[in-house]
Amino acid sequence: MVREAHLKFTRDLPETLTIRSVDADGIRINDQVWSETLALTPQKIFEHWKPVPIADLIEDDFSELLAESPEVVILGTGAKGQFPPRQLMFAFARRGVGLEVMNTAAAARTFNVLAGDGRRVAAVLYP
Repeated sequence: MVREAHLKFTRDLPETLTIRSVDADGIRINDQVWSETLALTPQKIFEHWKPVPIADLIEDDFSELLAESPEVVILGTGAKGQFPPRQLMFAFARRGVGLEVMNTAAAARTFNVLAGDGRRVAAVLYP
């Protein structure tokens, strides 16, 4: 009898932040759990991110994160997908920065893949 094994390999880079899980307890990044909205790049966590309602987000809300020159920003909107105002999408397009919007669990997975590929990615994650 031949048994198939399905293994999942991930590469952990010591200098890179990795989102380990998203669940009811919060967002686990490396070994710390965050229960509030936060922003991050592969190298830095922006603590005390202002949790503006998704429908009220404007470009200025992302100014600190955009100063890091990401090529794409992933917006994790919580357990369910929500879309920010169209004006925000247009503002990112004018800057030449991608804005991808999805639920937070999907955003976490996408962030890890892009960060692992060495992309200039940033994320704002709502629990």
